[in-house]
Amino acid sequence: MKKIAFFDFDGTITSKDTLLGMIKHQKGKAAFYSGFLLNAPFLVALKLKLISNQAAKERILTYFFKGMDLKFFQHGCDQFVDDILPSIIRPGALAEIKRIKEAGFEVVVVSASPLNWIKKWSDATGLGLIATKLQVVDEKVTGYIDGINNNADEKAVRIKAEFNLSEYDEIYCYGDSSGDKAMLALATKAFYKPFRK
Repeated sequence: MKKIAFFDFDGTITSKDTLLGMIKHQKGKAAFYSGFLLNAPFLVALKLKLISNQAAKERILTYFFKGMDLKFFQHGCDQFVDDILPSIIRPGALAEIKRIKEAGFEVVVVSASPLNWIKKWSDATGLGLIATKLQVVDEKVTGYIDGINNNADEKAVRIKAEFNLSEYDEIYCYGDSSGDKAMLALATKAFYKPFRK
């Protein structure tokens, strides 16, 4: 009997958006707030659905990280995982991951956030990972996404590309936003905002 579970990361496993926390950790509070103030029109456009989630994310990532050496960027991401991430992981999510792993489930994190600040944690926790990839040219971060942002319908597309779901007797999916609907629709049992009290 094959069993698999897919977990959204930001807001489901974590209590906060990790993109914002990672930027603040790498750049400092002053640069973080001034940068978001300068980019406020793009965030308003996103809220009004005038631009895509991917376009807004790339705008923010290029503003803060374009041209940064990949090793330096990755070092900052790893520091975020070590210093900040443990404090925003939901205890209920960790307990559920432990419970279903013991019940024989393969567990995979499916995230719109870049793998750069998830993989160290997911590897250490023994989880699979499907995440957004950032474009790198000449060992430098461009701030653009390599391919498509792993959000909304793309989550289901990538899951189905990597796993033959017809082989699984049980498919659990955990999410917390509209960006998880396509993934949740794949489940034999879906959980929406399951770890909030």
